[in-house]
Amino acid sequence: MEEIFFAGGCLWGVQEFMRHLPGVVVTEAGRANGTSETTQGDYDGYAECVRMKFDSQEVSLKELMEYFFEIIDPYSVNRQGEDVGEKYRTGVYSRDAKHLAAVRGYIKARPDANKIVVEVKALTNYVKSDDEHQDRLTLNPGDYCHIPIDLLHKYRQK
Repeated sequence: MEEIFFAGGCLWGVQEFMRHLPGVVVTEAGRANGTSETTQGDYDGYAECVRMKFDSQEVSLKELMEYFFEIIDPYSVNRQGEDVGEKYRTGVYSRDAKHLAAVRGYIKARPDANKIVVEVKALTNYVKSDDEHQDRLTLNPGDYCHIPIDLLHKYRQK
């Protein structure tokens, strides 16, 4: 199993989308790369993200990036849909330098690479969200999500 963290705006929709992808074994809502040990107050620089464990025999990191780019606006700084603020920035985080190099390579190979503002950084810290935020759109399908509903349903196979 490999592990990577995707920040794509509000974590509810990102988790709901990613949990249904082939090869994704575990998803967990959380926050990455903040400046404190907790997510108290205004999240102290954290990005809402989804921790994913995936089987690289079933899905490649390149494929995960392609899926991810389906649900984000990669040109938007600190905003996805109606969600605005630093905690809604887009990013890919990992403890594995090979993952980060692959993600940077994926972005660099895109024809729009010079416009992409997705943060690609080593994971410095991670805080799991409380139970209320885990699988939120599975438990409350009518809640707000910036990802179009047709994309949320596109890969539901599990």
